[in-house]
Amino acid sequence: MVTLKEAKTKSELKDFVKFPFTLYKDSPYWVPPIINDELESFDKSKNPVFKDADAWFFLAYRNDKIVGRVVAIINRLEVNQQQVKKMRFGWFDFVDDHEVTEALFNKVSEIGKEHKLSYMEGPVGFSNLDKVGVLTEGFEEIGTMITWYNHPYYVNHFERFGFVKEKEYMENKFPFSNAEPKFFEKANELVRKRYGVKELNFSTTKEVMPWVDQMFDLFNETYSSLSSFVRITDIQKEYFKKKYISFINPEYIKFILDKDDKLIAFGIVMPSFSKALQKAKGKLFPFGIFHLLSAKKNSKEVIFYLIGVLPEYQNKGVTAVMFNEYYKTFKAKGIEKCVRTPELEENVAIRQLWKHFDPKIYKRRRTYKKEL
Repeated sequence: MVTLKEAKTKSELKDFVKFPFTLYKDSPYWVPPIINDELESFDKSKNPVFKDADAWFFLAYRNDKIVGRVVAIINRLEVNQQQVKKMRFGWFDFVDDHEVTEALFNKVSEIGKEHKLSYMEGPVGFSNLDKVGVLTEGFEEIGTMITWYNHPYYVNHFERFGFVKEKEYMENKFPFSNAEPKFFEKANELVRKRYGVKELNFSTTKEVMPWVDQMFDLFNETYSSLSSFVRITDIQKEYFKKKYISFINPEYIKFILDKDDKLIAFGIVMPSFSKALQKAKGKLFPFGIFHLLSAKKNSKEVIFYLIGVLPEYQNKGVTAVMFNEYYKTFKAKGIEKCVRTPELEENVAIRQLWKHFDPKIYKRRRTYKKEL
């Protein structure tokens, strides 16, 4: 028999966070989170997302052993302002037992119906900067710190209980050697002359900070037309600024300004922390922090996390200026491989952006939907 328990205390939430460490203990592809960071993101007194969202954390037990978990989420900005009556769910992990997933699905459905929502969709996070999607291809590829990994049997569980594909995401990679300057050097010069744009590079995190609010505003403008987008609020900006910006090499953050010094485009790239996180085993101390700092300094693999371009500058070649700057930085750093985070299948513009680099799709993931 499967029983569910809502995780509320710090000890229970720690059990929630640590369950995948057991589920994936033998997987060379799963990338563990830092346990304390994950706990902080679930702390309703610290994460500002909870000012506009409700969340319930559930653990599934069989014979007093944890066999599954899920977070049921209602984003009130999405439901009330956008009138998207969606019951979200994420951090969804389970053993290969249909009774377990049925119990977890039923609990999410129950909460959605209580709040008069129309459908449930997952796995998704609290906001657009959280992880998204269940992996459907690429199970023998190592994960990243900003994606979920899962066993192949997950897809069967979704489909068995009547879920249908809602959104498809693709992940691509290419060797840095594919980034031939001839594809962007000429455009870089033309765009600079035509629009008077210029690059802004950084050498310290302190230099980045005064620009971060503008960057998040630009992020909101860039992605607002995509399905399921929920704007980042001012209070979330402060939280993400402290949580993420210091984690990123400042030289991997590139801004493009117009002739009046207004931010019109940005790029955020991260070194790959996957191997370092596997070595850290969920803990920063005593040795995890050294693995992460080493990866930050020495990783030869980079992950393109976000690129944003002001709508009126899209399709005008501004990204050529950005790519030119990244090329110089990556060449100096000896970067060997470039990876792109999950991108919506419907985002044709982003695929056009990368076409000259001959990227290869190496993972696919999707969210699933079911009417309530």
